[in-house]
Amino acid sequence: MRNDWGGQSFPHPPGRLPIVGDGRGIDPSRPLHSMVGHAARLGEPIFEIQVFDQKFVFVASAELAAEMCDEQRFGKSLSPALEALRDFAGDGLFTARTEEPNWRLAHDLLRPAFTRAAMQSYHPIMLETLAELFAYWERLDGPVDVSRDMTKLTLETLARAALSRDFASFEGTEPHPFIAAMVTALTSSQRVATLSGAPGSRLALRRIRKRQQVAQDYVDELLDDIIAARRAEPPSEHDLLGIMLSAKHPETGEQLDDTNIRHQILTFLVAGHETTSGALSFVLYYLSRHPEALAAAHAEADEVLGGDRDAEPTFEQVARFRHLRRVLDEALRLWPTAPAFSRSPRETLTLSTGHVMRPQDWAIVLLPSVHRDQGVWGEDAEEFDPDRFLPENSRGRMPHSYKPWGTGERSCIGRQFAQHESMLVLARLLHRYEITGDPDYQLDIAERLTIVPKGFELRLTPRTPSAGPATEPVDPEPGTEPVDAGGACPFSGAQRDGADAAR
Repeated sequence: MRNDWGGQSFPHPPGRLPIVGDGRGIDPSRPLHSMVGHAARLGEPIFEIQVFDQKFVFVASAELAAEMCDEQRFGKSLSPALEALRDFAGDGLFTARTEEPNWRLAHDLLRPAFTRAAMQSYHPIMLETLAELFAYWERLDGPVDVSRDMTKLTLETLARAALSRDFASFEGTEPHPFIAAMVTALTSSQRVATLSGAPGSRLALRRIRKRQQVAQDYVDELLDDIIAARRAEPPSEHDLLGIMLSAKHPETGEQLDDTNIRHQILTFLVAGHETTSGALSFVLYYLSRHPEALAAAHAEADEVLGGDRDAEPTFEQVARFRHLRRVLDEALRLWPTAPAFSRSPRETLTLSTGHVMRPQDWAIVLLPSVHRDQGVWGEDAEEFDPDRFLPENSRGRMPHSYKPWGTGERSCIGRQFAQHESMLVLARLLHRYEITGDPDYQLDIAERLTIVPKGFELRLTPRTPSAGPATEPVDPEPGTEPVDAGGACPFSGAQRDGADAAR
């Protein structure tokens, strides 16, 4: 993963030192904030951070990010953090290299898991799990820890939909041990990536990997037991695990082996629940700080669901929460929970900046900076404004300027699941409760490979919705309707730039 770019240099923060390079300007507990701060101060489309003998090159402008999202010229590369995460997640969909056979095989086999018919089968699971969260909340006194409880919810939902497995997340206040193991793995990967080029780091890396191995052993045993138990049952493709165990590639007849199935399960559990819980938490934070947006969300939930606070949205109704969808999009614009992705060219080329980039070179697209590019988002790009995503305001926006789900064929295969779950959860929660945040709380973000608000609490008060029946269905806005991909993955490389901008 050496990234010398043929000796080319880029703008960098002042004060670079011998050996440590720019490391003194990085907060090890908040590296993302450090990079976003450097991007804002430098004001350059591309810049570098030198840490010991490793060069990290960051893309901070929407225009250059769009250039690197050209699938004909660029593809996904693995950053040092993802390379380190391979020790934990192997060649799962998120950490696999595109040229690895298991990536293509798993991607093709799992397409049926995200069609419209599959999403309809997950809908009642999402409703049931959410009802359990509400019952759990009503047993508690005082405010709720939002990120903790959104993590419980999304892990439990995904485990039930993917594995038909109950993790008993609502039986106590502590999260399932899988969460602790996952956090250890993610933070360890981040630290390994940072220290791998440091002189004399061998002992520290050995200690980090030893702690990671404990988490690895626990997770491997847990998932291997689940796989073995399902192998002993009659074949069924009613969930993701069933598909992976029994499906054969339609052209080659190939199947995934049990080790790769474990990697894929782990990838879905880690990447799938962590990003969605963070997105829900950021949405609730911003709604608690913006009374007009919150009032509009309450009104929309009442309009669709009517006067019964126990009403549950049907599958078709989820697409009608248009204001909530804009709120979600705006929260993910400001804080994309998967905040970066890396790109390399398919062959040597010259960037619009004049730099020559070879296939072995990589750059990290820094999404919080790209999503705040004032040339695209205006002078108020730092402000929360869901109306940015109204169709009339999105029309004509630069393609690829909004990428919270990644890009191209390596974009999030489970995006449809995450969006549907998020809309359902937010609509039911806001229909049922008034939410009140601590006015003294300052947004604090926990950084792993994903990001999530830390220490954010809400007080929930039972709410009486506006009386009256739900309105008649209307056609959803473009880009918000459930996708029927006809058996194909709706979020593969065939994404439309216009849909990206019009959300």
